[in-house]
Amino acid sequence: MNLLDKSYDVIVVGAGPAGTVAARFAAEQGVDVLVLEKDRDVGYPVRCAEAISKRNVVKFIEPNDKWIAAKINRFEFVAPNGNSVSMDLEDESGYVLERRIFDYELGLLASQAGAKILTRVYVNGLILEGNKVCGVKAEYRGKQYEIKSKVVIAADGVESRVGRWAGIKTHIDFREMESCFQVTAGNLENIDPKTLYFYLGSNYAPNGYFWVFPKGKNIANVGLGVSGDTGKKRSALSFLNDNLQKLYPAASILTQIAGGVPCALTLERISGDGILLAGDAARQVNPLTGGGIGSGMEGGSIAGRIAGEAVRKGDLSLLENYRDEWMKIRGKNHLIFDKLKDGVFNMRDEQFNAICEKMQKIPKNKRTLGKLFMTALAKQPKLLVEVAKVYMV
Repeated sequence: MNLLDKSYDVIVVGAGPAGTVAARFAAEQGVDVLVLEKDRDVGYPVRCAEAISKRNVVKFIEPNDKWIAAKINRFEFVAPNGNSVSMDLEDESGYVLERRIFDYELGLLASQAGAKILTRVYVNGLILEGNKVCGVKAEYRGKQYEIKSKVVIAADGVESRVGRWAGIKTHIDFREMESCFQVTAGNLENIDPKTLYFYLGSNYAPNGYFWVFPKGKNIANVGLGVSGDTGKKRSALSFLNDNLQKLYPAASILTQIAGGVPCALTLERISGDGILLAGDAARQVNPLTGGGIGSGMEGGSIAGRIAGEAVRKGDLSLLENYRDEWMKIRGKNHLIFDKLKDGVFNMRDEQFNAICEKMQKIPKNKRTLGKLFMTALAKQPKLLVEVAKVYMV
C-alpha cells in the first residue's frame, strides 16, 4: 500500500533530529506516525558544525563509534592577540558527529518504534478546516496527495513554511540570524583531536566566533558565524578564507556549507490547533552558541510525547501545554543565554585578551566554563547573576 494513500494520527514534516525524535516519542505511545522528508536521504545535506555534549546525546540514543568522529574532553579559547586558554572537561564530555550517520540512526530508531518514513516528498501545503490543521498536501513522484492527520509536527527548519501556512509568525529579524560558512578541511596541523577550538575577536569573527572542531587526525570542521549586521557588510566566507590562510594555509577543502543560524529566542507561539513546531522551526536553538542538535531533540521529544498523548486521549487541547513544557525543560536557560550573548559578543578585543590572561592564572584543574563567564562579565553584575543560574545550580 502507498504510504500516502491513508490518514495518520501524527504527520512529522522534516526528518532532522527534531523530527525523527518527535516521531519516535509519538510512535512509542502507539499512535500512527508518518515522517515526510523533502531530501533524498535522512541526514543529508549536513548543515551544522556537528558538535554536541554527551549528556544531550545519551538522553536520546546510545553512543556508537560509527557516528562519532571525535570524542571531546577539552575546550580551547583563543584571544585576538593569539594567546589561548584551555580547560579540561570530563572524559568524553562531548562528541563531533558524523551527522549523516547520526541522523540516519535516529531515523531507524523512529522506524523501530513504529513510525513510517518517506523521503523525496515535497510538502507544499496544509489541509485546513478553518484555522484547524488537519493534514498536509504533498507532491511525490510527480503526483499530488492530501494526507490527513490529527496532528502535524513542523520540523522543517528555520524557514518553516509549514508554520507560516498555519498562521504562526516564523519571521526572524536578520540581526538575530547568524551568517555562517563552514568547510571540512584536511591536512590541518597542530590539531588535538580531543579539543574544540574557539577563536574570539574582531580579527577572527566580529560579533561571533570562529571554530575548529576535529573529526579525527588532521581533519576538522572549520567555520565561523557572524551577526546579521556584520554579514550584510562583509561575508562570512571572506572572514573564513582569511582565517584559513592565516592559520591553515596548507588546508585541503573537502566540503563546504553555508547558511543562517537563528540565534534568537524561542517563538512566542509554537503550537496551534492541530500543529506543533519543533527544532529550528520553533527557534529551539541555543541563542549564544547557535547549537541546535541537542535542543532540537529535546524539543522534538516534548512535541512527540504531547502529540501522542493528545491523540491517545482524544484531547487536542493538550497541545497548548507544549510551550510551557519546553520552557520548563530548556527554554528558561535559553533566556539566560540570550542575555549573555549581548554581553559576550559586544566585547572589545582588549577585553578578550585580558580575560584570557586572567584565566591563564587560574590552575588548569580549576578552570570551568562558569569561571570563564564570571571572569568575562566581572563588571556586569546583572549578567553574573544569570551565569550563576546556569552554572551554579
